[in-house]
Amino acid sequence: MHKVKAVVALAQDAPVTVTTINVPDPGKGEALVKVLTCGVCQTDHHYVTGGVGQDFPYLLGHESAGIVEAVGDDVTDIAPGDLVILNWRAVCGECRACRKGQPQYCFATHNATQKMTLEDGTELTPALGIGSFAEKTLVAAGQCTKITADISPEQYAAIGLLGCGVTAGLGAVLNTGELKRGESVAVIGCGGVGTAAIAGATTIIAVDIDEDKLARAREHGATHTVNSSKVDPVEAIKELTGGFGADLVIDAVGIAPTFKQAFEARDLAGRVVLVGVPAPGTTWDIPLDEVFGRGGSIKSAWYGDTLPSRDFPEFVDQYLLGRLDLDGFVSERIRLEDVNEAFETMKTGRVLRSVVEL
Repeated sequence: MHKVKAVVALAQDAPVTVTTINVPDPGKGEALVKVLTCGVCQTDHHYVTGGVGQDFPYLLGHESAGIVEAVGDDVTDIAPGDLVILNWRAVCGECRACRKGQPQYCFATHNATQKMTLEDGTELTPALGIGSFAEKTLVAAGQCTKITADISPEQYAAIGLLGCGVTAGLGAVLNTGELKRGESVAVIGCGGVGTAAIAGATTIIAVDIDEDKLARAREHGATHTVNSSKVDPVEAIKELTGGFGADLVIDAVGIAPTFKQAFEARDLAGRVVLVGVPAPGTTWDIPLDEVFGRGGSIKSAWYGDTLPSRDFPEFVDQYLLGRLDLDGFVSERIRLEDVNEAFETMKTGRVLRSVVEL
């Protein structure tokens, strides 16, 4: 048993607490990981506000790089000392999606079987099955994606972000949206995930209501920007695409008005991808005649339809080649004790990611 420091949400809407937790040694199919970095993601805040469930207390954190410290006796794919990026799609290989050859949609992804606990024995619910706002965490071995590239300690914070937000945005464009050479893409909402979608595109229109976010989008490769608080974004996107609309439109916000804009801003036979996470109960009236008349497709992106074993190493290679600016997503480096403040900073939109370094 390992006693480590961690960030826990004890109750809904209460400030998170840095406390000592118990982390078991790994059993069958499990891995003990020494956490190096963990990004502060909007999803963690959703846990705090009860937007994911009511299984408090939650062990927060999921967007991480780490070093494998120990593995269960049956684990062969990773070993102590391996550098890994943690993922929340540890494919089972047995569900109906996996049997169809679509492991990126795995419906029964693995998590650790044993429970991490508070010192009094209260079981913790790890965020996305990971819980890595902690000095160490216990995960399913399949949640560890081994990285063999030569990575310096200063780069751990950057590659750890591939564990969630950056991959969600990149995957929405490359995997779900299947962007092709010469096509146009518009991204509505330029937070961390939306900006990652920009990083994965070639010709792109960034849409937001915040000029600072739009400026940041230009730094990450946006060829055009639209401030939707000043102009009609649908008309602006059409004007920038010869009057037709974009081939691919990404909604990285996840509210009814932006989804409607995405639907209306695409070209005939164009694609809409929803990657922003809607609040429970969010609805949109579907104009079926327009769905039929416009053709194309409407999709949601689950983790950017990512297969971590395939995509994480490729994204790391692109980063090391200078083609993917992961360093630009690391806005600040903080301590575990700073997570509450980081949640407040995140709400201002001034950062792409605050990253805890341990």
